[in-house]
Parts: sequence; structure tokens; C-alpha cells
Amino acid sequence: MKKKINDLIDTTKKALKNILPNIQPLKFKTLNNIILSGPNLINNFNLIQSQHPKFQIIPVLKSNAYGHGIVQIGRLLNLVKCKMVAVDGYFEALELSKISNHKILIMGYIDKANFRILKLKKYSFVIQSADDLITLGRLNKKIAIHLELNTGMNRLGLQPDELNHYLKTIQRFPKIKLEGVMTHLADADNINNSFTKKQLKSFDEAVEYILNKGFKLKYIHIAQTAGSVKVESKYANAIRVGIGLYGINPLAPSDNYFKDLEKLMPILELKSKIIKVQQLEEGDKVSYGGIFTANRPMQIGILPVGYYEGVPRELSNCGFITHEDTTLPIIGRVCMNHTIIDLKDSKLKVGDEVTVISANPSAPNSIANIAKNNKLFNYSLLTGLSSTIRRIINYI
Repeated sequence: MKKKINDLIDTTKKALKNILPNIQPLKFKTLNNIILSGPNLINNFNLIQSQHPKFQIIPVLKSNAYGHGIVQIGRLLNLVKCKMVAVDGYFEALELSKISNHKILIMGYIDKANFRILKLKKYSFVIQSADDLITLGRLNKKIAIHLELNTGMNRLGLQPDELNHYLKTIQRFPKIKLEGVMTHLADADNINNSFTKKQLKSFDEAVEYILNKGFKLKYIHIAQTAGSVKVESKYANAIRVGIGLYGINPLAPSDNYFKDLEKLMPILELKSKIIKVQQLEEGDKVSYGGIFTANRPMQIGILPVGYYEGVPRELSNCGFITHEDTTLPIIGRVCMNHTIIDLKDSKLKVGDEVTVISANPSAPNSIANIAKNNKLFNYSLLTGLSSTIRRIINYI
């Protein structure tokens, strides 16, 4: 008995030794944190699902989940009812599969030289050519694939005259299962929907052709967030939701469909802490190039976050940070790892937390307003957030 107890103690010590290195870093207090709202993400998912109750929703987690953190978003999506999530690359899929309950669709191109070492069981692959299908088929392994149609994006996908050869190639290899068909809408965020309608027509014609060849498709997906409220395919039964999942409405307020996505709620906030407070005299200059000159005695704060972490350099001398209801201007040039703010008449001090990116859509430092007021792209503001910033999930 004593030996068994000692063996158990030794086993426990070894297990703890492996676990502790992963726990210890979490004790380290970071100066910059990205806070993710679980309730807001679930709201966004449920909103789009409620608009399309008979559709499968396929959340898109490519590019580090649009900058939010692929592991953190993967964990949150375990709380919703969906069967499949999508990424761009194979290594994204490997990372996500460690924590996700879902099947993963890999949409990006994979060099066929790598096919023989791919894990296949939990994944589906978008395969772009008949030649690649032949390479896969010769492995003699079960694999699920999605076929991408080029309906006008002219990026990836099969041309109409390639489709028949592609389908015949699938039929040569019984272990290759055509699980889904997709396309990508190139202009769905345009107020003018004429091009989107042309893509929809081409897509439905191609899907009908595939079905008439005897293929049974589990997933037929044409729309992303913007297209989800605009296109009504005869055959589609799934929607790939990217930016909308994260609470960003991709449509212009002047778009007739804008209100359909108006209740999306941003899930991300970027917080930082003041690391230094100092006084300026009238005439003192700030940061690189001295583009800000104090016109009065003033108090400034230094934040340990800059364009490396994802604060656009375009916000130099014109952006804003917030603290509760107070708006604090960014002054001087945004640096690689630092941003300087005018503390105005606030009582803020070293160690106090401020909001660099707000989840309040009406705040001057929301993603929507940063993009609009500085002629920046909302997607790239999010994907530009450094993966080195700690992501923290708020579940309530």
C-alpha cells in the first residue's frame, strides 16, 4: 500500500511539473490586455442563426480569429451549436483542434507535397484543382473536401469549364467525399447588389449541375456576413460568418440591409496601463519628429502600447484613448511600443487602466469610428493586433 501511495505521489509530482510551466505565466501581470466578451460573441452567433434558422452557421477563425485569438474564440464557440468552423491554414487548424469540439474546414491552399503528412480525420479541405485531387486520391485515405467555384471573385475556385473534369476525378477515387460546395462574394458590402446577383445566379447554376451528377452535398455555402442578408440561393444551407461573429457590421449605414446587422455587438476591448506621468511646459515637443508642441503647461501619460501591438501610426496626433467617460487625445507620433496621451484635467496616475480600443460602437476609439475617422480598414485594425498581447475571456 505504501509503495502505491508513493508511486501516486511521484506521478502527481510529474504531472504538476508539466502543468506548472503553463500556469506560471498567467500569474505575470501584463500591462496590455485584450478582453473578449463571451456573451457578445454568443449574441452575434445567435442573431445570425435566428435570421437563418435552417442554415448551418460556419464561424470563420482565420488570421488568429480576425485578431481576437484563435484559441480563445475556439473555446467560446464550444458554447454554441454549430458543427463546423473554418480557418485558412493547416497550422491554424492544428492549433484550434487542440481545444475545439468542431470539425474544421481548411479553406486555404495547401502544397500537394504536404498531402501525405496531413491529418485528415477531423478536417475538411478546399481542394482547388483536379491534379491535387489525383494526388490525394492516390493516398487511398478517406478525406472530405469542399469544391470552390469562381463566380466572379477571380481569386481562387474552379472556372465553369473545369467543373466536369473535377467531378469526374472525384468519382475515380471512392474515398474522396465531396462534402461541400462554396464560392466567395466579391462585392456583397456594396450598396449596389447587381454584381452579387450575378454571382448568385452562377453559383446556383453550378450547384444544380453538381447535384444532377448525383453528388449529395452536406454544406452549400455562398455568403459571408455581408452577403448573408442579401442573397437567397436556391440551394445554400450554410453561411460562413467572419467579421459579423466579432460584432462588426460590414455594411454602410446607407445600405438598405444595414439594420439587419445593427444589433451585432463588438466583442473586443484593448486595455493598457499608464506607466509614466510627466509635466510639459509650453513649447515642449513630444515624440518622433516633434509633431506635437505643447501650447500650455500640461500633464501627459505614457502607455506601453504602440504600432507593433496594433495601434495604427495614423492615429498620431489625432486618435483618442478613453477612461470611463473621459476622452484623452493621442499626442505626438505613435511609437513602436508606446503611445502618449494628453491627460487633460484627469486625476489619472501610473498604474491606472485606460481603453485603447472600445467595445462601445459609439465611442471615438471603437473599431468602427477609428476606421471611419481615419480612413482605415476595420478588418486590418483587428487582424493587426499583436498575437503577443494576452487575451482574456469574460464569460459573463
